[in-house]
Amino acid sequence: MMCMRDEAAKRVELVFSLFDANGNGVIDSDDFDLMTDRVVAAAAGSDDSAKAAVRAAFRRYWTTLATELDADGDGVITVEEFRPFVLDPERFGPTIAEFARALSALGDPDGDGLIERPLFVALMKAIGFEEANIHALFDAFAPDAADRITVAAWASGIEDYYAPDLAGIPGDRLVAARTV
Repeated sequence: MMCMRDEAAKRVELVFSLFDANGNGVIDSDDFDLMTDRVVAAAAGSDDSAKAAVRAAFRRYWTTLATELDADGDGVITVEEFRPFVLDPERFGPTIAEFARALSALGDPDGDGLIERPLFVALMKAIGFEEANIHALFDAFAPDAADRITVAAWASGIEDYYAPDLAGIPGDRLVAARTV
């Protein structure tokens, strides 16, 4: 595996804390159900196929984690189990790519290839990111004059977020100054 940058480690710690949607200190299937329901609810204007795709992507994310990491079969993933696996592109890259495509497409209910800031913010808040950090991320994607970013830029940004060797990426703005 590639060398993990400090920025990547911080991104992973944040993702783990967000995926622990019920706050019990581990990630389990219920956490993914809670997060999926929140994200789908935030995308009320999206069509059923986009909602189904994001549900499938969240389910695959959980299934991949459970299959790869839950060696003792207890149905939970600890941060220690999560950290090295999620930043391994060989093992987790396809799952992240599917998740990135599904989530970014969910943000484009009219299919024009563009995501408006309000829906982007709603989806990211549903995941659990802080609003100030969400706006900083959106701005880092260089929105157009109508305050929109491309679906492709967001999908690429999601994939970059999980890259162990990247720093100075838009996703690093999500880690800045979290309040608990």
